[in-house]
Amino acid sequence: MKDLQPAADASLDPPLEPFSRVQRLAAEFLGTAFLLAVVVGSGVMGERLAGGNTAVALLANTLATGAGLFVLIELFGPVSGAHFNPAVSLVFALRRELPAALALAYVAAQVAGGLLGVLAAHAMFDLPLLQVSMKARAGSGQALSEAIATFGLVLTILGLLRWRPALTAAAVGLYITAAYWFTASTSFANPAVTLARSLTDTFSGIAPASAPAFVAAQLVGAVAALLVAKLLFRRRG
Repeated sequence: MKDLQPAADASLDPPLEPFSRVQRLAAEFLGTAFLLAVVVGSGVMGERLAGGNTAVALLANTLATGAGLFVLIELFGPVSGAHFNPAVSLVFALRRELPAALALAYVAAQVAGGLLGVLAAHAMFDLPLLQVSMKARAGSGQALSEAIATFGLVLTILGLLRWRPALTAAAVGLYITAAYWFTASTSFANPAVTLARSLTDTFSGIAPASAPAFVAAQLVGAVAALLVAKLLFRRRG
């Protein structure tokens, strides 16, 4: 996210080093892999230590995810923009700040990285590597939650990149931390994360049958945020 700020804000940060396509894709792959390892692994650890208290397990999952996002965005942002999210890559492609072909490559790297992250979490906790989630997350409230969560995430990214780019990583981490608790779905807000979490039958899983509605809602929320950002953050002149 950090290397895709508008030209008008270029004076706020020093020029970024050029990175190759391979480096960018590797950053998206590794970043998404670590993100899923954090989400799934902290869910497993939280549930094991919470003694049956779901709220405590969710709190552990939330704090680890928010903290992990901050670190990953700071680490990989200068290389690839630290999207780790097909909805975010779609938005930057629609803004013509990311070539369509590269956006598709980003999505492939994100999906592959997410799957690796889930496998890594399973391996670390001595769980079966290949799983399918049985946790249904269905209903209109869940879909609405994902649309709102993704809308807020993308609006946060676009707004911070417009006005305070140095705070983007912290803002995204804090937003997701909050959205875990104010949305009924616990804020997946990410198609790659949704797909990957359908392949873990642990605390953070989602049944494959529930995933399509989540992904559709996430894409709707992302595009809606793009349209609102164009109106809200445009300078008069």
